[in-house]
Formats: sequence, C-alpha cells, structure tokens
Amino acid sequence: MFPLLRNPIHHPLLPLHKSLHLSLPLQSNTLPKHNGRRARKRTFQNNNNNSTNLPDPILLHQISHLLLLNRPQSLSRLHFTFSDHLTDSLLRHLRLHPTASLSFFHLASRQQHYRPHFPSYCLLVHILARAKMYAETRSFLNQLVSLHCKNNRSTFAVFDEIVAVYQEFGFAPIVFDMLLKVFAEKGMTKYALHVFDEMGRLGRVPSLRSCNCLLSKLVSGVEGRVAVMVYDQVVRMGIVPDVYMIAIVVNAHCLEGNVDVACGFVEKMERMGFEVNVVTYNGLINGYACKGDAEGVERVLMSMSERGVARNVVTWTLLMKGYCKQCRMDEAEKLLRVMEEDGSMVVDERVYGMLVDGYCQMGEMNDAVRIRDEMLRKGLKTNVFVCNSLVNGYCKHHQVHRAEELFREMVHWNLRPDSYSYNTLLAGYCREGQISKAFMLCDEMLRNGISPSVVTYNTVLKGLVHSGSYDKALCLWHSMGQKGVAPNLVSYCTMLDCLFKLGDSDKAMTLWKEILGRNFTKSAVAFNTMINGLCKMGKVVEAEAVFERMNELGCSPDEITYRTLSDGYCNSGKVLEAFKIKSVMEREAIYPSIEMYNSLINGLFKCKKSTDVTGLLAEMQKRGLSPNAVTYGTLISGRCDEGKLDVAFDLYFEMIERGFTPNSVICSKIVSSLYKADRISDATVILEKMVDFDLLTVHKCSGNLVKHDVLSLQAQKIADSLDKSAMCNSLPNNIVYNIAIAGLCKSGKVDEARSVLSVLLSRGFLPDNFTYCTLIHACSVAGNMNDAFNLRDEMLERGIAPNITTYNTLINGLCKLGNMDRAQRLFCKLHQKGLVPNAVTYNILISGYCRIGDVNEATKLREKMIEDGISSTRTPP
Repeated sequence: MFPLLRNPIHHPLLPLHKSLHLSLPLQSNTLPKHNGRRARKRTFQNNNNNSTNLPDPILLHQISHLLLLNRPQSLSRLHFTFSDHLTDSLLRHLRLHPTASLSFFHLASRQQHYRPHFPSYCLLVHILARAKMYAETRSFLNQLVSLHCKNNRSTFAVFDEIVAVYQEFGFAPIVFDMLLKVFAEKGMTKYALHVFDEMGRLGRVPSLRSCNCLLSKLVSGVEGRVAVMVYDQVVRMGIVPDVYMIAIVVNAHCLEGNVDVACGFVEKMERMGFEVNVVTYNGLINGYACKGDAEGVERVLMSMSERGVARNVVTWTLLMKGYCKQCRMDEAEKLLRVMEEDGSMVVDERVYGMLVDGYCQMGEMNDAVRIRDEMLRKGLKTNVFVCNSLVNGYCKHHQVHRAEELFREMVHWNLRPDSYSYNTLLAGYCREGQISKAFMLCDEMLRNGISPSVVTYNTVLKGLVHSGSYDKALCLWHSMGQKGVAPNLVSYCTMLDCLFKLGDSDKAMTLWKEILGRNFTKSAVAFNTMINGLCKMGKVVEAEAVFERMNELGCSPDEITYRTLSDGYCNSGKVLEAFKIKSVMEREAIYPSIEMYNSLINGLFKCKKSTDVTGLLAEMQKRGLSPNAVTYGTLISGRCDEGKLDVAFDLYFEMIERGFTPNSVICSKIVSSLYKADRISDATVILEKMVDFDLLTVHKCSGNLVKHDVLSLQAQKIADSLDKSAMCNSLPNNIVYNIAIAGLCKSGKVDEARSVLSVLLSRGFLPDNFTYCTLIHACSVAGNMNDAFNLRDEMLERGIAPNITTYNTLINGLCKLGNMDRAQRLFCKLHQKGLVPNAVTYNILISGYCRIGDVNEATKLREKMIEDGISSTRTPP
C-alpha cells in the first residue's frame, strides 16, 4: 500500500482563539470567571490546606527578614532545601517588596539541582510590573515563554496562571499587554491572539504599541485577513490608530489583494484628520505594483503630489517593480537613470536588484548581467538576491549550465547560497530532467547545513512526476514523512497527479480523503487536480461528485474547474453536459477561455455534431477570442476524421495565412487521413518533409497510385509549405517513423509497412511498443495471426516487453477467428507475464464467447471482472 502520512498537521494560519470578540471591553469592576483560572485557584487553595506542603512559618519569616535587610548572603547559615512551595510562598509573602523577591529568585535560579517552575515566574513578573521595573519584567517574561511555552497545553497553562495571579494579587494588569507583545515579537501569533482575545474578556485594553507589534507580525506571516479582523477589534476597544498602524492595515488589505479597499481606507483616515506618511503610500504602490496595475500606481503618485508627500527611494523602487511586472523594462531602466541623476537619493543594491530581477523574469539575461556589472562598477556589492534572480532567470529560460556556473561563483563574492538558491537550481535540474544532479544538490544542501524544506521536496517531487519517475516520487513522498517534513497543498496535489498518472485511482481517492481531513479545501487547486485526474481516467461521475463536494465546502470553482469538467464530458462523449457546464459558469460571470472553446469543438466532432461548430466559432469570435494554433489543429483533425480532406486542407492554408506555424501533430493527422483514404503517394509527399529519407522509394509507389486531382495538388502545396529542417527537429524521428508505419497499416498496406520497418532498422531505428503494436494490430485485422505472433516474438528478442494493449490485440484477433481456446490460454498467461487484464481484455473475450453462443463462459468472465473491481461498458446477453 502507498504510505500515506497520518500525523496531524498544525496549520500555521490558525484562527483567533475561540474567535475574536467584536464587542466593547467590559466595564464592570468585577472580573469575569474563567474555568481554567478557577481550577488553578482551587489547586492553590488545596495546597494551602495541606500543611505538609507548606514551608515552616518560622523559616519563612527568617528568610524574608534577611532579604528585606538586603543580606541574601546570610541565608547560607539557614538550613533549608529550595523547592517550588518555598519559592512560591516567599514570593507571595514579599509581593510588595520587588527587590527582595528578585534577590531570592536569582538565588533559587542559580541552584545546581533546582530551577523555579512556571508559576513562580508568573508571581515574579506581577511583582516586578507593579514596581514599574518593566525592563526586568520583559526579561523574565521572555525567559518564561522560552522555557515553558513549548506547545498548546503548556502555553495556555502559563497564561491561565498569569490570570490566576492577577486575580489573587489584584495588581499589574500591564503584564497581559507585555505578554502579548512578547508572543508577537517571537512570531507566536496564535498565542498572542489568545492573549488579545482574553484581555477583552478581562476588561483590559492592550497598548497601541503591542497592537502594532501583533498586526505587523500577522502581516509578515501572510495572515492579512486576520490582521484586518484584529484592527476592527482594536478600533472597537477605543484605541486610536497612529501612522504605523494605518500603514500596517494598508499592507494587510494589499496582502489579500484588496488594494482598492486599502485605498478607500487611506482616504477615510485622511478625512478623519490622520496624517498619512510616505510609508503608507508606498504600501499602496506596492499593492498595485504586485498586481501589475500601472494606472493604480499613477493614481497613488498623483495623490502623494496633491498632499505634498515627498517620494523617497522606496517609492521609486516600488514604481520600478510595477514596470517590471508589466514587462515595461525600458521605462523601469529610465527610472533608474532619473534616480541616479537625483543627488538626494542613494541608489543601492536593492534598486539595481529590482531591475536585474525584472530582466531575468523576461528572459533578457544579457541585460540582466549588464545591470549587474554596472552595479559592481559603481562600487556596490552583489548580494544573494541578485544572484538568486540570475540563477532563476537562467533556469527558467533553459540555460541551466549558466545557472550552475553562477551558483558556483557565489563563493568568490563571499556569498553563501541560501535555501532559495538551492531550490531554484533544483527546479532547473528537474525541469530539464536532470534528476540525478538534483539529488546530488540535495546532498550538498545537507552537507552545508541547509535542511530541505517542503519547497525542496515539492520541487523534486514535481521533477520526478514530470519525468515519469513515479516510483521514485512515491519513495520520496514516504521519505518526506519519515523526515518529519509536513506536506502542504502543493505536495498533495503533486502526489495526486502522480497517482492518477500511474492509473491508481483507489490510492488517489485515499489520498484525497486525507487532503479533505487536513482541511486543504480553501483553494480550488486541490479540487481542480482531483477533477482533472478523474476525468483523464474516464471517471466523470466521480469527478461530478468532487465538484459537488467543492460547492458544499464553500470553495468557489474557477475557470479551470469548469473547463476541466467540461473537457472530461467532451472526452467521454457527453457534449451536452459540457455545454451545461458552460452555461453554469456564464451565469457566475466566468466566461470561457479559448482553451475551453477548443475542448467544446473537439467534443462536437467526437459526438458527430460538427454542424454546431460554426455557431460556436462565431460566438467565440464575438467575445473577442481569436482561433489559435490548437483551434485550427482541432478543426483540421475533426474534418479529417469526417473524411472532408478538402475542408481540412482549406483550414490548413487559412492557418498559414494567419501566421501560425504548422506542427508535426497537425501534419501527422493529415498524413494518416491520406493513408486511410488510400492516397499513399499524397501522404508520402507530405511525410517526406517530416523525415530524413526518400519514402517514395521505400513505398515503391506505382504510377497508377499517383493521382493528378485537386487533393494531390493541395497535398503538394502543403508539402511545399513545410520547412523540412524545422519539421525534422519538431518531433523525435522515432515518432515520425511510427506515424509512417501506422499510416500504412491503417490503409491495409501491411507488407509495405514491414518493408519500411526493415529499411528503418538498417538505418538504426529503434522500434518500440507502439511500432510493434501497430503492426500486430494490422496483421490481426487481416487475419494473419501467425505473422502477428511472430512479431510478438520479435519484440521479445529485441528486449521490448509487450504491454496489455499488445496482448489485447492478439486476443482480439484470435477471438475474431473463433479460436477461443487459444485466446483463453493467452488470457490465463497474462499474470505470468506480469500483466493485469483490463476492461478491454474482458470485453474482447466476453464478446468472443457471445459471438459463438457460449453464454456460460461469457457470464463467468463477467462475474470475474466484477470480482476484480473492473467496470465494464458492455453486458453479455
């Protein structure tokens, strides 16, 4: 079984503890009750009632007296053992004497076999805070959190104890605010939110500084939505925001993609009399720049000018970022020159780095290097960001060797590659199929003390799946769990894709249940991956169920969702259902893309409804969508299948006129259609341009096969339109040669196909499963089963293992000849050959037995098929 991870994942973006309370703080003088605190108070009272746990009152008095006299060194003359009960009792006894309390706590902490427990810390921080010894209070709160807040249980226990001490002492509520800030500064936003929430219950109001710290950490932790909710609560508490809070809230809105909302917020603040500084405006510019909205950036700049807010180097850098996002590199570089001429601005590595990154994203690597070199000539030093941008640019634009060279050169600039550097180069290796180099780089990461993150694993997983190394991907997934690296949404979607490509829908469904259980249901990506996998396997009904589940869980389908499901319907022959999906998405104001129209056109051809294609094309063009190369390829293929070669040829020439370059897929379809129409010479004329030898000679086409009609002239014209060198490089020779063999076989020219194969073998051609399966199928159709089996034996001699499709072809040929005994024997040997019969295998045999009237054998096979969990599209009579 596929090893699925079962350990629970704690999602980093947890909601507010018990939800945010959007009410005003309590005004009552009495403190609200708290179950955890009541339990803690009862424990304290019970301990007091147990005399065996209390220290000797005389000893307590002696220690307290010496501490109050500031003579802690004299305590050595007293014989006592440090314990939690003694420490807590003394702190309670000395709660109005912070210096004495602190002196004893320091002494206790220095003991070899004793360290104060967390309730002692809670007592001490209240004592110190009451005395306004805030520096010491913060220091001990940091110690308390570092030592005792290791998980949910311990952290909430610490907070409950702090509340209990506050209720007992009746002073120092500022401790709550200070604890909130400590949690926020340490990035423990989940617990900071808990403190923030509970302060409202206790009628306490956090300080503006602590709120700003919490909001800032939420935004930096990509929790913009939560930050906006916290801000709303802050305002309800009566806290007046300052310019820092306004800037943080703007960034929170922009983080969620709501830049217009952020703009409205700034305008509201200005109407209320708040002075908005350049930092806030820079946040708006960054928001629009990330969206590539240059007009939005211009509006913000105009607003800054109207209000007299001066632009700084950050403003210009963010404006440059916007131009780079829109690929307007000339304007971005002009900004650099303006900044250089302005003597008041310091143009640093960040500015140059932004421009370098922009050129890298566009693939203009020469310009990127030119700007990098200019930066070095100006006396600035290159940094990791600039190097990572260049490595990423080279990798994305298929120059991995250059990326590798630059990666190795980083050491000469005293730069140490970081995890992003490694992950970027890993992605480059995987994209190019250099998996062994990727694994070697992972080992290097470990040697250099950089632990592979979930991004690292995802990168290699994607590379393995893309290269077809599915078993290795499964092993890496298992290793990921053993190393304690929690998979994220990308990890799960990659593995779903892997399992579907393996054809293992059962394990994919098991993994899908785990995805739902881990609540990865907020994004449409997971649903789209699942729907796509099921549709590719022909399981459209199951895909429909996933689509319905998506709506139940409140995840909105996007254009990809609708297109994927529509494509599944089209491929399964349910084109009417596909058009229903189109209607649903249009009601949701989501309009079909050119890809979806191409899929619908293909579906209409498959369902023999080509008369509706013209109307669909008209609708597509009415919506401003022009046919692309795929559209023409689909139309040409459809017309070829209908035998309308003249129409297909007209479409081909129309495609050429519109500037689209024909590819081998389109030309191969035309060639195979000509073969099927018994126009061998016409097919050969075109195919000649796709291969690197004279097929006319091999085919030995006689004069009477050469026609001189309109189609022949058009075929010659198509051949003349092809750039032979480009076509030879567009597909591997093996694929083109297989097309030639398949075309001959489809036209019934098996002897000529075998003749072509003989010539190709002498030229170094390596036949594959497809080559032999095509020839075996042709022999079987012609009833030449001896030749078919001889070809099977030839495959084995060449080390090519026949697949289930090959054996299905052989079994089908035997069944058609009525040789059911031999067909049954071959079926029984499949397991010995390491092959598993599929639905096609069973249906061939069932049909064969039905054809000879042996209903009993057909029924037995039907029952075995159901027992093996294989669905059937046929039922024996």
